[in-house]
Amino acid sequence: MTLFFWLLLGDFSWSMRERSVGPMAQWYLNHLNVPNLLFGLLLSSFPAFLALVLGPIISVKSDRHRSKWGRRIPFLLVTTPLATLGMVGLGVTPSIARWIHGHFPGQSEMVLSVICFAGFWAAFELATIAGGAVFGGLVNDLVPPELLGRFYGLFRTVSLIDGMIFNYWLMGKVPSHFSLILIVVGLFYGTSFLWVCLRVKEGEYPPPEPPPPLKLHPVISFFHETKIYFRECFSNRYYLAVFVMLTTGSLTFSPVNTFAIPYAENLGVDMDVYGKAVAFTFFISLCLSYFLGWLADIFHPLRMAMAALVGYLVISIWGAFCAKTPEHFLVAWVLHGVLSGTYYSGAASLAQRLFPRIRFAQFASANGIVGALALMILAPAMGTVIDVAGKAYRLTFALGAVLALIALLATWGVYGSFVKLGGPKAYIPPEV
Repeated sequence: MTLFFWLLLGDFSWSMRERSVGPMAQWYLNHLNVPNLLFGLLLSSFPAFLALVLGPIISVKSDRHRSKWGRRIPFLLVTTPLATLGMVGLGVTPSIARWIHGHFPGQSEMVLSVICFAGFWAAFELATIAGGAVFGGLVNDLVPPELLGRFYGLFRTVSLIDGMIFNYWLMGKVPSHFSLILIVVGLFYGTSFLWVCLRVKEGEYPPPEPPPPLKLHPVISFFHETKIYFRECFSNRYYLAVFVMLTTGSLTFSPVNTFAIPYAENLGVDMDVYGKAVAFTFFISLCLSYFLGWLADIFHPLRMAMAALVGYLVISIWGAFCAKTPEHFLVAWVLHGVLSGTYYSGAASLAQRLFPRIRFAQFASANGIVGALALMILAPAMGTVIDVAGKAYRLTFALGAVLALIALLATWGVYGSFVKLGGPKAYIPPEV
């Protein structure tokens, strides 16, 4: 109970950051009237590129690290202040841009704002990606496997409470209090998450694999370790299928999520109404989250993922044809949120249940590489299509339907192999 308390407190501060910074960044860039291509590049492709480069390095280093603080917490103690700096910097970006414009009036204030935003956004995403891989590994190390589904159900509950607080009471105030909200959220995150890092104690780990017997030049050593990493993660067809399944599953909801605020504003939806619709969505998901986590422990996350994807396929097809008015958009948006929340709650422990436990962060980072490559292409391509089609944001639902179908087929394929490897009762991850 004590462990769950501290981890859930960490998740509360983590989720408050996740639920607020992304939507506020969407609002700010849309407020600057940046093109949808640049919008997608900054908010999706750039973080995906960082995940592609940084995720594997941090994950493998964390898996092999041993210290008196453990193998995860030392990394979190470094990334947390960096994330705080990024959020506070994003909050003061409008003031910095105005100050620079006052000294260089010939420059476009919009361009200066985007440059300042990009710098602090890079620091924020750098810390988020590095910390995310390590925090997931910390949970996997400390929580018993038979409780993962229910634990992630509680995680979802905490995350949804964060989302309700932000969207119901704060989202409508973002246009007038953008800087204040971001600074407060950043300071709250930094203080509370550092507190959690100092209170949680990691257990004992088996020793890491010994280094090569010969002393190698750092460059040669890097390529040697990279070769081993890719051989271990990408040589087994089963794990490749799992990567495709997890990537398409998470990408299914990305088109609508990435362009939700521009979509809403294009239809004339007030931000206060939008925020309350999101809060209503989170309330429904909140009522379902622990129950879905319990079902995942009983029936397995793979089955839960397939059921959620079938439901989302139906909803996204309806949204692609009908979400043309503010009322129909809000209905489609709420249904989208509930079904995507069902997927994330039911399948939250999927990676933990399928990847080797001792190398979880390594395989999670390999999955992140696949997801990052796909996301780097998806978001700017979607933004370009929307611009060419005259801001036809309904196409986000259409793409979501296509991705849901692909993810459903991939999940069904993985399930067949999963059963052959022992199924829910006796599953053993393949050795690499």
